[in-house]
Amino acid sequence: MTASLLALKRHVIDVPAIAARALLQELDLTPKPGLVDQANSGSHSDMDYPLFLRSIAAITPWLTIFEEMGRANAQQAPDGQLALVRPAGMACEQDMLNATGGVNTHKGGIFSLGLLCFAAGRLQGQNRPVTSDNVCRTVSEICQGLISRELHHTPHPSTAGERQFQQFALTGARGEVESGFATIRRFVLPHWHAEQGERQLHHALLRLMATNNDSNLVSRGGIAGLRYVQSYAQNLLNNGWDLTRLQEMDRALIAKHLSPGGSADLLAVACVLAELAELAHS
Repeated sequence: MTASLLALKRHVIDVPAIAARALLQELDLTPKPGLVDQANSGSHSDMDYPLFLRSIAAITPWLTIFEEMGRANAQQAPDGQLALVRPAGMACEQDMLNATGGVNTHKGGIFSLGLLCFAAGRLQGQNRPVTSDNVCRTVSEICQGLISRELHHTPHPSTAGERQFQQFALTGARGEVESGFATIRRFVLPHWHAEQGERQLHHALLRLMATNNDSNLVSRGGIAGLRYVQSYAQNLLNNGWDLTRLQEMDRALIAKHLSPGGSADLLAVACVLAELAELAHS
């Protein structure tokens, strides 16, 4: 093997491994208001930390499969790729449900991180750099028209996402992927290095809770529940926060049965994108 090939091999970025690590980073972050963490189950009576570990173990092998699918189909047009990867996503969801006894722990994470890994494989198959910007752009290209197809043309909405779009014009996870994770790129990544260590992740989560139109919160508490969490998080960002104030927020959200699960999913995505950005400059 030539020196140039050895150098290329050393610089291959293992996005599935980064994504699996991001799922664990998100889970381990404690306290995490309203969410399952190492201290408690947040606003969930049917979930706990060990359950999430089993879920992540079931999902992890699929992240590599998503990447391999993206690489194998890299020369195909982007507009057919979402339909191609969706059956694998549904199979991954089923493995998750089998591992959790039917509890939906990571459906949103599978959707977002699966597309990230698929996009990374597609970029590798096209011999293009796997950067944060390129991955987001590729996800957006793959998902163009998703909102129009699945939310605009549903006269009889049957899912929570469809109902929230018709009632409140919220686009949920579909909007995030079609935009190439615009919420993360606009509100989180530019501020990623404002804090260090665990505070970095808490700061990112607060920024997501303050800005993300989280469909999980709307499902549990309506628009009022969403606005309550957004306002609470923004107040902490404006006035300063520490672990004690995060624990107070955790108790407040639990009392209202509110869980910002959509923001938790985006935090894992943010961890992946931030690491890709750092690798690009290393």
